[in-house]
Amino acid sequence: ISDWTMNVKGALYDWGGLNEWLFHAVNDWRGGVVDRVAWAGTQIGDHSLFPLYLALFTALALFSVRRADEVARQQSDSLARHWLETLGVLSVAYLVDAAFLTWAKAWYGYPRPLLALPAASVHVVGTPEYVHGLPSGHASFAMLIAAAIWPMLGMRGRVCAAIFVLWVGIARVNVGAHFPADVLAAWLTALVVVLLIRAVLRRLFFSES
Repeated sequence: ISDWTMNVKGALYDWGGLNEWLFHAVNDWRGGVVDRVAWAGTQIGDHSLFPLYLALFTALALFSVRRADEVARQQSDSLARHWLETLGVLSVAYLVDAAFLTWAKAWYGYPRPLLALPAASVHVVGTPEYVHGLPSGHASFAMLIAAAIWPMLGMRGRVCAAIFVLWVGIARVNVGAHFPADVLAAWLTALVVVLLIRAVLRRLFFSES
């Protein structure tokens, strides 16, 4: 590995040692309740739950449109269009993000904390994992869900969505599965994927013209 590559990794991933320091700061926070909360956070961010989330948001869309139809037909049509766009963005972005994660994890091949650090210094909750740390699939999935449905949420919904994203991301560090840099990279890439897919779908299918 060239010195240039190592310098780039040190700046963008290791953060001059801050990445490891933050990992220990979060991972060392442990206990019965903390472990259960972290385990729950990692479970709700599992990408295998996508069909459940999609069904939930579809049901919410149908309920919202039906309730709006009782007030005004025009309002119902507009709401239906926005929900259709949102569900389309969610579905397509999920497929694109999954493909990107598969490529990125194999390409970078970054070790997870259990492999990169002394095993005794890493607190693990759940199944031990060693490879394909960058980026975090759970954190990416959580950001994808929140970013995709964000336009349809009110203030309380957006607060809940932000908590959801933070919960999953912090949980993945707390259970010993990822470094903070893995989580941050996942958040950023998933957000970019959602924004790009939304822009493309809106231009192709949902433009006002």
